[in-house]
Amino acid sequence: MEAEQQNGIPLSLTVPLMHDETHQEPSAIEASNGDQNTTGTASFFKTCFNGLNALSGVGMLSVPYALSLGGWLSLILLFAIAIATFYSGLLIQRCMDMDSDIRTYTDIGSHAFGNKGRILVSVFMNMELFLVATDFLILEGDTLDNLFPDTGFEIAGIKIEGKQIFVIIVAIVILPSVCLDNLSLLSYISASGVFASVVMLGSVLWTGVFDGIGFRQKGTLINWNGIPTAASLYAFCYGAHPVFPTIHTSMRDKSQFSYALLLCFTLCTISYATMAVFGYLMFGSNVQSQITLNLPTDKLSSKVAIYTTLVNPMAKYALMVTPIVNAIKSWFPLQYNKRMFGLLISTSLVISTVIVALAIPFFATLMSLVGALLSSTVSIILPCLCYLKISGSHRKTGWEMVVICFIILMGFALAISGTYTSLVQIVRDL
Repeated sequence: MEAEQQNGIPLSLTVPLMHDETHQEPSAIEASNGDQNTTGTASFFKTCFNGLNALSGVGMLSVPYALSLGGWLSLILLFAIAIATFYSGLLIQRCMDMDSDIRTYTDIGSHAFGNKGRILVSVFMNMELFLVATDFLILEGDTLDNLFPDTGFEIAGIKIEGKQIFVIIVAIVILPSVCLDNLSLLSYISASGVFASVVMLGSVLWTGVFDGIGFRQKGTLINWNGIPTAASLYAFCYGAHPVFPTIHTSMRDKSQFSYALLLCFTLCTISYATMAVFGYLMFGSNVQSQITLNLPTDKLSSKVAIYTTLVNPMAKYALMVTPIVNAIKSWFPLQYNKRMFGLLISTSLVISTVIVALAIPFFATLMSLVGALLSSTVSIILPCLCYLKISGSHRKTGWEMVVICFIILMGFALAISGTYTSLVQIVRDL
């Protein structure tokens, strides 16, 4: 797999998932480093589609579980995190408007804090991508194990559970897609995320209304012990900021980016809140880390939700790990067989995610760790710090400075409390 990059950033993070029919080819985008106003041709509608696809994902499966951990009042945290991440998305736009050379998220880190900023942003981005890809494998293993229970067997006295078998099988099925050269094709495949989220939400609601489950659970008002994990899971849902510069660059009329961002955040927050509320009303404190594990497997609507859950991560896995593969390849000199070396790195990376998935097979806990440690950093803390540095606002006092400092403190509080809680839970489960 050739290392296709733009300004050192993998093409899979620099090409929007959906273009206008008249949009130039990805290679042209990659070669163009001129004025942003001459490169973007995506309409407002397609920009919104790209934004919705970036924000929607497997986080929808865990929001009912998050609500069950924190109680009804934890919904306030969902809306607070949505507002904070929306504002930090606007700060990314302001950073890009200040310098036309900024085209990617790592460019923002570089303009703010030099090479150290670029490295810091790159490290957090790649860590997040790696753990999200690992969570995909855990999700696939859990779902298949629920569909086909008692699949495990024993070899030489060693018991291999069905979930472990399914994780390995899914990794083998996914491996060829990781070795694909056509990253733009992967982008279009991953664009199924918006459709998959709508199908999952509709299927769960249908199960509650027509398949006899109902919405009878009352739940608890608040559970203080579960608040850090609930907040971390909510933060995971809004960890799309590394893609925002790409979406901004692709727009025909960049002045409309803030309106597109507002629409995307509003629709996604409504979807997340709807899934959380109705999922909690359906199953109460018994809701599992993935709500699809609670659904009866003999109902058509449940099968639709479950199989959609299976397809979506498999379609997106390659886009998660490809930027990491290209980043690793960029560390080495060019005097090697690029094709074979790329295959070796891709295979090794898939194997490493399998190992982590087998060693820490806890979907919600790992998602909580990603949300607390990485999503809060990438989507809340870093955009605010970079904006303060690039704009020079850190030298001024005013309401904007107060608001940004409050958001930064909120991000640090979420990162510290959520990371500690997640690590303690992982150790306890192990």
